[in-house]
Amino acid sequence: MKKKKGWISKCLTGIEVVGNKLPHPVTIFILLTLIIIGVSEICAKLGVSVSYQQIDRSSGQIKDMTMQAVGLFNPEGLRYMVTHFVSNFTGFAPLGTVLVAMLGVVLADGSGLIGAVLRKMVLNTPKRLVTAVVVFAGILSNVAADVGYVILVPLGAMIFASFGRHPIAGLAAAFAGVSGGFSANLLIGALDPMLSGLTMEAAKIYDPSYTVLPTANWYFMIVSTFVIMILGTIITEKVVEPRLGEYHEKTIHLEKLNVNENRGLKWALISLLVFLLLLGITLLPGGVLRNPDTGSIFENSPFINGIVPIIALFFMIPGIFFGIGSGNIRSDQDVVRFMSEGMSTMGAYLVLAFFSAQFVNYFTYTNLGVIIAVKGANFLEHTGFTGLWLLIAFVLVAAFINLFLGSSTAKWAIMAPIFVPMFMQIGFSPELTQVAYRIGDSVTNVISPLMSYFAVIIAFAEKYDKKAGIGTIVSTMLPYSLTFLVGWILLLVVWYLIGLPLGPMAPLFLTK
Repeated sequence: MKKKKGWISKCLTGIEVVGNKLPHPVTIFILLTLIIIGVSEICAKLGVSVSYQQIDRSSGQIKDMTMQAVGLFNPEGLRYMVTHFVSNFTGFAPLGTVLVAMLGVVLADGSGLIGAVLRKMVLNTPKRLVTAVVVFAGILSNVAADVGYVILVPLGAMIFASFGRHPIAGLAAAFAGVSGGFSANLLIGALDPMLSGLTMEAAKIYDPSYTVLPTANWYFMIVSTFVIMILGTIITEKVVEPRLGEYHEKTIHLEKLNVNENRGLKWALISLLVFLLLLGITLLPGGVLRNPDTGSIFENSPFINGIVPIIALFFMIPGIFFGIGSGNIRSDQDVVRFMSEGMSTMGAYLVLAFFSAQFVNYFTYTNLGVIIAVKGANFLEHTGFTGLWLLIAFVLVAAFINLFLGSSTAKWAIMAPIFVPMFMQIGFSPELTQVAYRIGDSVTNVISPLMSYFAVIIAFAEKYDKKAGIGTIVSTMLPYSLTFLVGWILLLVVWYLIGLPLGPMAPLFLTK
């Protein structure tokens, strides 16, 4: 007997039905592009513009900026669209990341390594911990920039399928950790030095001697990691998975590993350890993958900038040795065949990425994202909120702006000069303002079609549900977004009331 659906499930199903009754995602991006062309021209004709201060990320200087809406439905705009049609696609940020990383992943999959590892894991992992492990791994993947979108999201689907659970629930759990929990982690990642640098320059408007460390939010991030993991696990198991129901197609049949596969796993493990050892040598003091000027591993280093090919090799090398050890790879032709067959499944993604790239680029070119961000910031500045309510309102505004302007650093370069000095005047530390911004900047990632990797997630979902579209992803991820928003705000409120430091030498309030 079918269980009676609760009101939450009915609401989400309604969102999915409405969303998926819309045209194909490719058609939607085409329509959105046409809308941007029309709206941008109207705004340009009306002279819509904003004035604001922005931090120059290269020099650190505060600059006075005026941004006007740029129209596309005019001779100059048409010339821009025609001449940038190809470069919009080739310069689309997720494209290179996805294709390069997938070269290693599809080889590891084709050789049988991923299937063997999943079977080994399923036989040894308690089922109760699977969801938490997937969400937790997604959160930790933020250290490696955007690789989690390419690696962990499809892997989460495969892990759930191997346990006989709905793969889209696994995809959602991983996506929630990678994107919704973007500002939670146990480690300091590449984003932390960039944000803290922008915060420090904004703080100098009020106090020229103020210093903000890359570890400014570290303590809060560590606690947030476990909060997001717990909330992500609960939403997956209590809301998302029951709503999706049972999955009967493309299930992974579990069989014990045979002698050849066990030998292949040993070869793969040895090759991986050798690879990690060599990688570790390059990261020692003076190593070639450290920043040659500062010696940093994370801040603008060859290691971080080259993390995508490193991840590809992380899968490719053990994949090859597993294939040799198991007998699945007998020559170089087998290697090329596995890679070619695996990459042939990326056709749907390439088509979707092409039209998504045009939409994202035109939205940026017209300055509509910046105008919305500044208008939203100015609105909050004039609301009259004070104290804790002002901080909560700031989180909500940051979450709203994140729907229209994707880049964390680009938004913060605009918002920091407005809010950091303003909040310092009422006693809030720059570190507190930064952590509030990061909460809002994370929670709506999973429901924003403007997020660069949104098209990637749709493509992964279509592998398990041919009818999956924007409605499927938004309705599936909305419970995570709302829960993370409420849970993170409550954590911030408790932290605020107790008065705990946000990180080393990072107080909540300024001392007078």
